[in-house]
Amino acid sequence: MQNKYIVILYFFLILLFTSCKSSNEKVSVIKYENLELQMIDAYKEGYEQLEKGDVIYAAKKFNEAELLYPQSEWAPKAVLLAAYSFYSQNYYDEALSELDRFFKKYPKHKNLDYAHFLYAMCYYENIIDEKKDLEPLITSKTRFEFIVQNYPNTDFAQDAKFKINLINDVLASKEIYLGKYYLKKKKWVAAINRFKNILESYETTIYVEEALHRLVETHYKIGLVDEAEKYAKVLGYNYQSSEWYEQTFKIFNEDYKTTFEIKKDKASVFNKFKKLFK
Repeated sequence: MQNKYIVILYFFLILLFTSCKSSNEKVSVIKYENLELQMIDAYKEGYEQLEKGDVIYAAKKFNEAELLYPQSEWAPKAVLLAAYSFYSQNYYDEALSELDRFFKKYPKHKNLDYAHFLYAMCYYENIIDEKKDLEPLITSKTRFEFIVQNYPNTDFAQDAKFKINLINDVLASKEIYLGKYYLKKKKWVAAINRFKNILESYETTIYVEEALHRLVETHYKIGLVDEAEKYAKVLGYNYQSSEWYEQTFKIFNEDYKTTFEIKKDKASVFNKFKKLFK
């Protein structure tokens, strides 16, 4: 008889436990469903405010969406949108802060390529000219190079290559600016080193021609005629029809007058034009 009561007691306890567990699971599901709905509402509101241009409020709502439901697939997207919101209105420090947090919390997310590109753009947008701070130039170039190396088959890599070329042009112009400054101060060695750096580090930029001319000019001024002639030959061989070659020629020939002319091949231009309609 006692065993019978024990069996009944066990059955009652099991029934009670199962009922409580089921009830807790329902509460938990409802709780998460409510959180998800709140997260979606915050996310949508953030997106609406971003389109209206209220980026501070938009970023706040995206952050709220992430905090409400950090396990959701929308949470990392909310961080990226918060970063973009700040970036879109030139709040670059705030955008970088959001992106740093994204890298830390979501190191394997599928949109890492975009995050790295946006990070690079925050520095790129701070580039002013060759006379200002070099940090944005160097940092953005390093970041773009990272994208090209790690995400070579993406649209971001193609854009990054283009940006690197533009940055190299600015860096080369910086070398020209400093080299000409040293020329005025008659600091010949410092000037020569700046112009040589363009040939060694920025050989694909538009400033190579001027750098060669300046090397001719500087070496000629300090009496190193053989060195001046060496650079003049390089300039003449590669850029004979450029204005810098003309100026270089004048260094050695004061009575020199322009004799070359640019040939215009209209037929060739038209042939290229026709290809657009084939």
